[in-house]
Amino acid sequence: VQLQASGGGLVQAGGSLRLSCAASGSIFRINSMGWYRQAPGKERELVASISNAGNGDYQDSVQGRFTISMDYAKNTGTLQMNSLKPEDTAVYYCNANISPYYGSGSKVRYNDYWGQGTLVTVSS
Repeated sequence: VQLQASGGGLVQAGGSLRLSCAASGSIFRINSMGWYRQAPGKERELVASISNAGNGDYQDSVQGRFTISMDYAKNTGTLQMNSLKPEDTAVYYCNANISPYYGSGSKVRYNDYWGQGTLVTVSS
């Protein structure tokens, strides 16, 4: 199972970007997905998360500006980022808890996977 993140880039303050995270491989179920970010000199932090049981949860600083969603049929998650601010500049990573498919009757496992980072730069 692999995660491929895409969609980063350079945008002016107030602009929008849409990040995508595509999961590939032998997948039984995506249980949850989260987007993290790491700015220079700072620790990685959780920005938004979503599970197959509920709605998205957001860090206070992005509430109302970012929207996380999942297309379980396509095994793809997205993070729509609107009203971007310079302080949103960071490398963004997707993380997913996935149950791989090991064959009929196999024990369900829950594994965490990380995508490669995608750089988001917001200019003032």
